[in-house]
Parts: sequence; structure tokens; C-alpha cells
Amino acid sequence: MKQETRKIKIFDSTLRDGEQSPGCSMNLRDKLLVLRHLEALGVDVIEAGFAASSPGDFEAVQALARAAQKATVASLARCRKADIDRAWEAVKDAKHPRIHVFIATSPLHMECKLRMTPDEVDAAAGECVRYARSLCDDIEFSLEDCSRSERPFIYRVVKTAIDAGATTVNLPDTVGFAMPGEYEALFRDVLANVPGASSVALSCHCHNDLGLAVANSLAAVRGGATQVECCINGIGERAGNASLEEIVMALKTRHAYFGADTSIDTTKIYAASKCVTTVTGSKLQANKAIVGENAFAHEAGIHQHGVLANPLTYEIMTPESIGLPKNKMVLGKHSGKHAFSQRLADLGFHLDEARIETLFGKFKDLADRKKTVSDAAIEALVRNARERDVPERLALDRFSAVASDAITPMGAVRVKLDGVLVEKTGTGDGPINACYAAIREIAGLPGARLEVYNLTAVDGGMDAQCEATVKVANAGRVYRGTGVSTDIVEASIRAYIQALYSALADEGAAPVAEFDHPQRGDTGVH
Repeated sequence: MKQETRKIKIFDSTLRDGEQSPGCSMNLRDKLLVLRHLEALGVDVIEAGFAASSPGDFEAVQALARAAQKATVASLARCRKADIDRAWEAVKDAKHPRIHVFIATSPLHMECKLRMTPDEVDAAAGECVRYARSLCDDIEFSLEDCSRSERPFIYRVVKTAIDAGATTVNLPDTVGFAMPGEYEALFRDVLANVPGASSVALSCHCHNDLGLAVANSLAAVRGGATQVECCINGIGERAGNASLEEIVMALKTRHAYFGADTSIDTTKIYAASKCVTTVTGSKLQANKAIVGENAFAHEAGIHQHGVLANPLTYEIMTPESIGLPKNKMVLGKHSGKHAFSQRLADLGFHLDEARIETLFGKFKDLADRKKTVSDAAIEALVRNARERDVPERLALDRFSAVASDAITPMGAVRVKLDGVLVEKTGTGDGPINACYAAIREIAGLPGARLEVYNLTAVDGGMDAQCEATVKVANAGRVYRGTGVSTDIVEASIRAYIQALYSALADEGAAPVAEFDHPQRGDTGVH
């Protein structure tokens, strides 16, 4: 008898929990770009943010809710009526809005963080879910730190939430403490001991502190979960969240084992992963499952022989199944715009004619310096453009740099600042540092501090493009910039200018205080 396939909803938290990962903050343009990729993937629910955390977060959640065409859009809210009101105000214009309410249920959290008794927590859960349901038909309720909570209390609070109108109940492994067998049993036990549990969606939300987020999420599916919460590339708090691409491909590849499937278009995974890498500046390890650089690479001779004979010998899924492009067509300086446009589409970039025209000009400039332009180099061109239209208030015009072990390195940079050419020189312990000193003086941001600097080769060869990524702190905020060039100094300068442009745009605005998010903040009812 054929096994019935269960539908597993994918709840993506890249824009909320993922963004809380240190150094992964995104501005609204970044978030809207990620949203487009998530909808192309076919994600069921997009957690757009924590609307009550700040005015900026509220505006972002509201904009994302209005932009979403298919997915449900959720905002997180503590068990506070003010939070719930703010969440509803932010998501109410979505085609499919959801309010996601949570409160901690473990003895440790209740005593040390909430300073509330179990009776008070249970009452707060019922009161706030009931209030949220009076505003919105789709309510998710989460028992924070559920994996360290006591079973009888879990059953009690889950029943309270269901009786109050919750349509989804999340049993999160908030601190990555659970083992797969324990976590699977938790879902089985809730289904067996809570009246009405089978009438709502049961969700899992796992962190990767012990490297088990994906394993625990899959165990939850075996235990009866019908929704999995995850992030693109596994980004998130501390060691990260469960990785969307790993969960989806595990369910797809081992369909007979799990008897479950998702609505995700797996051929869009590669493009979504690249997008998140670009907007967060968070690089993937080469051996990252599914989307890492080496995920489909074979170096050992015996593996290469097997794959050439039959890919299934060492590949349990195909590169094409995740949308990974093949280097079939090598472009060069004689290639036309049609071939370039087609290659962009093959790589998962669907751009308007004006943007293609701009990128084609940059491609031709690059092709004049390189014999051939690889797929990786084309991706880097698009990533550097960031798929956005930003007026260049601060634009590079020209530069020169001197590196020597005999004299102090110097850099001269001329930029167009508000339409006026300005040139300054600087010194430092290297040519890039010297150029950065000159740019800081031009921008009038002497306090800007370089926090992260990464330089990577985009492709191979002596004429390889390099990609520079920087993070710059200024006035309590961190700004990211990316630059691509065959010249490492030029790439570094362009990345720094992009970061300082963002800092200039924020000059004069008061820094936004860090908000106490759900892992650290006071989540009591007030």
C-alpha cells in the first residue's frame, strides 16, 4: 500500500532570526530582494521581523507584508498587548497575515528571565493568544525553550494556546539543547497527550549550538511536525538556525523514508543562497552541504572515475536539482548582449533591460582585461551591483597607490562627492589602508572604523577577479560594502566607498538602540 505523503510547510525566518546573526543585518532594499527569492522558492510563511523592536523594523515588516504576493507574512510578538498591536499594524496589509506570539516555558527562563510563576505564564499565554486571535485569523504560538521545559507544563500551555485560538503551535529547541530522539518524542508526546493537538499545525524551530539543528528538525517531522522553521544558509543566532536547503533536500532525496514533501521549487535554492550571501556579506564554508563550493566537487580519483561512469555513484542529488549552473558557455569580449542576457537568466538573475544594459557595459570592460569571463565572475558583477538603484553621492573617479618596504605606503583617491571632484592623499601600513585614510577624510567620517575586511578570488588564473567585502562601524551602526575588480586595491576601495556611502546617508540620525530580542530580552506580560 502506497504511503500517504504529508505536506510540510516551510516557515522561513531569514529576515528575522537570520538577521539577528551578528554581522548579518539587512536594510530594506536587501530584505525586499530576499523576499522576492523566498517567494520564488515557494516558501509558505515568511517571518518578516519583530515589528515592536524599533521603528525601522516596523517599517520593514510593513513594507515586506505589502510586497509579498503569495506567502503568509508573520511578525514576532512577545506576550504583550502592545507588541501584538504593533505586529498586527505591520502585517495587516499582507494578503495572508500572521501574528507569531511567544513566551518562555522552561523553569530556568520563567524563574530567571520572566520572574513569573507557571500559573502566570499559562494565563499570559491564553490571554495574549486570545487577544491576537481577535485581530487576526492566523496565530502562531511558541513555547520558548520548549526542549528544556517539563512535559506536564508543555501539555498544559499547548492546550491553553489551542483553546485560545492558536492555529499553529511551535515547540522550539531555542538553545540547541535537544537530541534528535528526544525531540521526535516531544512531538509524539504532545500529539498523544494534548486534546486538539492534531487539529493545529505543529511546528519545530531548531538552533545549531550542538550542530543538530537539521537533524532535530527532521526528527520533528518524523514525530508529527507539519511545519519546519529554518533560514537560508542556516544563518541565525549564535551557531545559526536549521538550514532551509538542507531540510528541503533531505525531504526530497529521502522521500520514501520521511513520507513528506514541501512546496519548495528546489531549482531556486542556489539563487536564494547566493542572494543571502550577498546581502549579508556572510560567506559560506566550502564544504557547506547543498550550496557550498565543494558540495558537488570531486577530487579523489576513484570518485571522479565513478561520477564519470554514473553520477549516482557519488552524487545523491544533481547540481541541476538545486539550480546550480554549469559552465557550459564561456563568454568573452566578442560575446553579444543576447548571450550575456541568457547567461544571466541561466544563473538565476532576472533583471530588467536597463539593468542588463548597465551590467553588459561592465561585462565588456571586464572582458577587455580577461580572455574569458566565468560564471563566477558574472555572478560577482551582479552581486556588486546589488540589484538596486542607489544615487551615487560618493563615487570613485580615480586612484593611485604606492606600496613599498622602503617608504611609507601612500594612496591618492579622487571621488565625486555630491557631484564635485575631491582628491585627498593618505598614508598607512599598506596601500589599501592609505587609500582608506584618504576616503575617510573626503567623506568627513574620521571616526569610521574598519571592523571586517575580506578579500577572495572570484575565479582562477593570474587575471582573476577579486571580491572585497568590508564592514565599517560608524556612530553606533555597522555598514557593509562589496567591490569587485581584477585589481585588489580597486576592489577594496569600491567596497569601502559603498560602506561609507551608506554611513553618509545615515549621518545626523540618532543610532537605534539594540533591542532585547527573544533570546535575551524580557518576555513577560506588562
